[in-house]
Amino acid sequence: MTQAGPGRPRLREPRRPGATARAEILDAAAELFTTRGFASTSTRLIADAVGIRQASLYNHFATKNDILLALLEGTVEPTIEFDANLDADQPAAVRLCALAWFDTAQLCAHRWNLGALYLLPEVRAEQFGRFRAERDELAERYRDLATAIVGPRDPRAELPFRLVESAIASRADNELVDAQLPEVLATASLEVLNVGDIAAVKRRARALVIGVPGI
Repeated sequence: MTQAGPGRPRLREPRRPGATARAEILDAAAELFTTRGFASTSTRLIADAVGIRQASLYNHFATKNDILLALLEGTVEPTIEFDANLDADQPAAVRLCALAWFDTAQLCAHRWNLGALYLLPEVRAEQFGRFRAERDELAERYRDLATAIVGPRDPRAELPFRLVESAIASRADNELVDAQLPEVLATASLEVLNVGDIAAVKRRARALVIGVPGI
């Protein structure tokens, strides 16, 4: 008998958003993890939500933890890549504003509040060490840009990253987050550092994020 390809056979037509079975699995898991809870969600429940056999799910993810890791890393890796590709000659305030704008948009773009998964006790396990390191790297990028604006040993350098992650709590409190939140938090990241001529900085930052997927 011919071996079925990854993700097949399906029990029914695809029922989740996503161009691939893997994307559909991630969407279903995101919904279940954020609404039902990680511990209470089994791979069978995820497979049922997608409309595939549980064995087909394992063609894409070996364990439930692997699914969670993919969701978590998807919240930070695009932002790190975005910042890494910004022109290093841009002023620190412009880069910080663009970073905060893009990052907030990413946290708000998914239809499930994936940032809420950061607080899961399971994320402290060794398997999630790479995600924690990536999140620390992202926080360091914010800190470096803020320090370039306010100088070393200024406690305000910690604030922009925390302001952006407040989008997670905003989504938890209100499912219909205002579409202006990315710009609002990017602006707040400048204001908390007493950046001058914020309007001019935002104009330059806007040019860096407009047209980026998710913005």
